[in-house]
Amino acid sequence: MLVCVCFVQVMLPQCERARSLSGRPEGPYRAVERADALVTQDFEGVDTLDKLFVHAVKRFSQASCLGTREVLSEEEEKQPNGKIFKKLVLGDYSWMTYEEVSQAVESFGSGLAALGQQPHNTIAIFCETRAEWMITAQACFRRNFPLVTMYATLGEDAVAYGLNQCGATHLITSTELLRTKLKNVLSAVSGLQHVIYAGSDEVCHADYPQSLAMHSMQEVMELGTKPENCEQHYKRPTASDLAVVMYTSGSTGKPKGVKMQHSNLIAGMAGQCERIPGLGSQDTYIAYLPLAHVLELTAEISCVSYGCRLGYSSPHTLTDQSSKIKSGGKGDCSVLKPTLIAAVPEIMDRICKNVNGKLREMSVIQRTLFKVGYNYKLQKVSQGADSPVCNMLFFKRVNLLLGGCVRLMLSGGAPLSASTQRFMNVCFCPVAVGYGLTETCGAGTISEFSDYSTGRVGAPLICSEIKLRDWPEGGYTSQDKPHPRGEILIGGPNVAMGYYESEGEGENDNFWVDEAGQRWFCTGDVGEVHPDGCLQIVDRKKDLVKLQAGEYVSLGKVEAALKNSPLIDNICVYNYLISFVVPNQKQLTELAKKNGVEEEWEELCNHTKMEEEVLKVIKEIAVTSKLERFEVPQRIRLSSEAWTPETGLVTDAFKLKRKELKNHYIKDIERLYGILKIAKFVARCFKKKKLLG
Repeated sequence: MLVCVCFVQVMLPQCERARSLSGRPEGPYRAVERADALVTQDFEGVDTLDKLFVHAVKRFSQASCLGTREVLSEEEEKQPNGKIFKKLVLGDYSWMTYEEVSQAVESFGSGLAALGQQPHNTIAIFCETRAEWMITAQACFRRNFPLVTMYATLGEDAVAYGLNQCGATHLITSTELLRTKLKNVLSAVSGLQHVIYAGSDEVCHADYPQSLAMHSMQEVMELGTKPENCEQHYKRPTASDLAVVMYTSGSTGKPKGVKMQHSNLIAGMAGQCERIPGLGSQDTYIAYLPLAHVLELTAEISCVSYGCRLGYSSPHTLTDQSSKIKSGGKGDCSVLKPTLIAAVPEIMDRICKNVNGKLREMSVIQRTLFKVGYNYKLQKVSQGADSPVCNMLFFKRVNLLLGGCVRLMLSGGAPLSASTQRFMNVCFCPVAVGYGLTETCGAGTISEFSDYSTGRVGAPLICSEIKLRDWPEGGYTSQDKPHPRGEILIGGPNVAMGYYESEGEGENDNFWVDEAGQRWFCTGDVGEVHPDGCLQIVDRKKDLVKLQAGEYVSLGKVEAALKNSPLIDNICVYNYLISFVVPNQKQLTELAKKNGVEEEWEELCNHTKMEEEVLKVIKEIAVTSKLERFEVPQRIRLSSEAWTPETGLVTDAFKLKRKELKNHYIKDIERLYGILKIAKFVARCFKKKKLLG
């Protein structure tokens, strides 16, 4: 889900984008163009994901559909610190047309049926984002096999839990995940019979349980083309059939499987596509986010339904500077030249800090000229205009980081700071911010690309409506001034059917159906509605910590404020006393040199002096960000290790896993609490001595 906590800077005159149907401040609010009825589908009569793909194939049969770069070779590259990293040498993109993808979908679906996969029975996919993932999904949609999706970065216990709970007999994965994440998991999964893997690497069947039948994806496709299999009649799904069981990232505990019918996803994507201007066959979308995340899945299916090209990538090969691209090599953006990109804010923050880092290395004259151009274009976009001259003189080279052709970017999945949003709007292209949850099929709101205000997530989509529910304990009510506030409730045909296998356990209490038959979901996020009907996310109930004096501290708000520092790459506020910080390596190294500290990176992060220096910077930022005194951490722990999904400390959308972070730093928490107790004891003694004498 997306949670935005930042100040609002409204740049354009406001016109009504949504209105309260009841006339009351709590709503429900609907987009003005669909105040009479919510949209349930984008194309008339196309009410399942299977029909949506068939509709696209008929319109764009010979157009390029799915593209993948060939791996020419792998090379080892020595880094300045002596470490050896594996780098890829990649070729151009090779493409499958819409018709070729449809044939692969038919063959693979037929092959799965030949291996005993039955309609209405779940089938699991645990795989990285790649063309084979989308082919698998479309085959399952066509054959009415409910697809169970799990993040490729989930830990072994979470994967085993999901596979056992869903009861799938067939699993689709990749050779890489098969020999790493799944090697110790498969023996703990009951009921699994077939494992199908994508990739060209050899698989040693003897390394896995004898009860499992192992097949390559190519072998299953070949099985599906045999006359006795491909000529079998099968029944297509209906709108009310289960399409996807999407397991969440598990940021607050065990992952939960969200049940999505075809109709839920069709409605959600109808709402999303209405907000993307000019979406069509001239567009190229770069696909690199996890397909097990609802943002990426719906973005890719939406693009395919409008005839776009999908070029597959990964965060490790996205740009020329990405970790697996050989020095001097071309990243995927440079080769593909996408026009559309969906991104989580962490990716945009990295781009922003990368550009700012290069600016700091420029001469004073160059930095001044860039700043003049930046401020001039910022003024222009705030008036709804552009500046072709500034684009050519100042931002052309910056644009080349993402291929030079990006026309629109969509941000979702986590908070996007106001400074990063403005930077991307000026240096690259218009950025829309979306708000949705797995439980609402990713649909809720999306800001319009012409809206250059920051901190807001737009008006309700034409498939959704929004209510505010009072939360007096947290201090949020619909009577608040200047804008009504409260816990966000999302209703509409895009709201999912609940959690898999959790009936009677209380987990489905956040889903309900109103007297008119409409489904609703209680998000746990706190928002406020502006006069034009646009939503701003101001808090999350689970991120609020109540202090002894009764004040509430919003951990997300504090983290968003402190992350604006170039010294801080990431931060987790454990409570109002302690924070964990991932410092920017270049910035911390420079700060250390100024303080006469010269150590290796890990020792630098463990150095008490550097903890003190970073804490000073944090306190300075807290003042400029107008944080309250009780919101400022008193002690910090510097982490030499970046928090990535692979570490298990953040989700694939880079949301903090607070429980895992607490367990990871438990010894540091105990140490820091000890320091705080000593400091308080010394302060009391000093105060007593002062009073006595």
